[in-house]
Amino acid sequence: MAKPHLLVIDQGTTSTRAIVFDAEARRVAIGQREFPQQYPQAGWVEHDPEDIWRDALATAREALDKSGVAATGIAAIGITNQRETAVVWDRATGEAIHNAIVWQDRRGAPRCQELRAEGAETLVAERTGLLIDPYFSATKIAWIIDNVSGARERAERGELAFGTIDSFLLWRLTGGKVHATDVTNASRTMLFDIHRQCWDDELCRLLRVPRAMLPEVHDNAHVYGTTAPDLLGAAIPVAGMAGDQQAALFGQACFDRGSAKSTYGTGCFMLLNTGDEAVASKHRLLTTPAYRLDGKVTYALEGSIFVAGAAVKWLRDGIGVITHASQTDDMATRVPDNHGVYMVPAFVGLGAPHWDADARGAIFGLTLGATQAHLARAALEAVAFQTMDLIDAMAADSGTRPAILRVDGGMAANDWLCRFLADMTRASVERPSDLETTARGAAFHAGLATGVWSGLDELARLWSRERCFDPQMDEAAREPLAAGWHDAVRRTLSHPA
Repeated sequence: MAKPHLLVIDQGTTSTRAIVFDAEARRVAIGQREFPQQYPQAGWVEHDPEDIWRDALATAREALDKSGVAATGIAAIGITNQRETAVVWDRATGEAIHNAIVWQDRRGAPRCQELRAEGAETLVAERTGLLIDPYFSATKIAWIIDNVSGARERAERGELAFGTIDSFLLWRLTGGKVHATDVTNASRTMLFDIHRQCWDDELCRLLRVPRAMLPEVHDNAHVYGTTAPDLLGAAIPVAGMAGDQQAALFGQACFDRGSAKSTYGTGCFMLLNTGDEAVASKHRLLTTPAYRLDGKVTYALEGSIFVAGAAVKWLRDGIGVITHASQTDDMATRVPDNHGVYMVPAFVGLGAPHWDADARGAIFGLTLGATQAHLARAALEAVAFQTMDLIDAMAADSGTRPAILRVDGGMAANDWLCRFLADMTRASVERPSDLETTARGAAFHAGLATGVWSGLDELARLWSRERCFDPQMDEAAREPLAAGWHDAVRRTLSHPA
């Protein structure tokens, strides 16, 4: 009998992919489609939910076709998704009543300012582990039902459903039979009590979101329902769901307290496993469920860097210093040091631990001796310096400094960056054999729920390392570099301390 396979739908901000994995968690086939972004006003970002559904179904069929695996050979489907993006749809028809409002959208900012003025920050932080910010789903939901005619009344009557993208795809895949989500996506709404593991009625009232709209919340590894048979050729269990960053942590097999992963794409998201303790941050990090299995929650601290790979993209597209991102590795190696040049890539403000939306990018230390290579090196160094700041904040909050940092995302392929990361964070940087860790995490969840894999020990054995970068720099060299970075950040902040 053929070993089972798993199908993962990886629904991102600019593209949708589907990947078939085998029972050794190896990629067998992939389908991918990009879809359009919509910007109705400055600071507004929307997606057409029908685009997302169409592409999810098309890429799933494409991946199955390429794999040669029949639908009956798929043990389960896993879903991982862009977090916080909000969809509201009609329960009777399944049609969205408005475009999805994307996580990047800022239209909820005025309401967030009101909530902070009302003194709600402590309540929100204590219950949800989050800061009050339009990034999260709640103000997006309220905006939709306040701005679509008759929607609030219909929502109160239970005629409308809310979901993050995972929940919307689950509804469609099951033919409208299942309205559910997982704990990691629920935790990104500002409505979910991460300690009691339930929707919070007081927060729902405060944020004006009718409780009747919200989905059921389950473990990450859970059989949520089965697909309508006509969609993919057979009824397949949907058995794993997780928001993209938590899925990457799980895909990196960061199962032990103190283990950490950092994903380097346009920006960077770093998560530190804090075990069964929901550590309250004093350094403006987020406290979040990492995953929930058999009803038991494992928590994490999360830090966000807004600009990582985007700084390299700016060097290429904005000022023409490079023609391809891969050149930065060679350019950084070509010069013996940074020549005192620091780039603070606050193009859209600074994320954790500063959370300064008004900060703007700057380059310091330019002399006539500075070259294109120094600018390229400064962009890479900035990624490592920002990661160093996150690790320092996490260590201060949790009392645990990770000895190993597992990295993924496109920038993790850069050897120079990985070496410098190790030096500045004082952690061994491990790069996995497969950088496709987000989809792999969703596959792990789906496989656990359906018996493809027996438990975390087996999943840990499936993870393999391509290369390890150990710290080499001594403190006498490291400390001046860190001090120079912190001075540059201080001069960049809109309200420096």
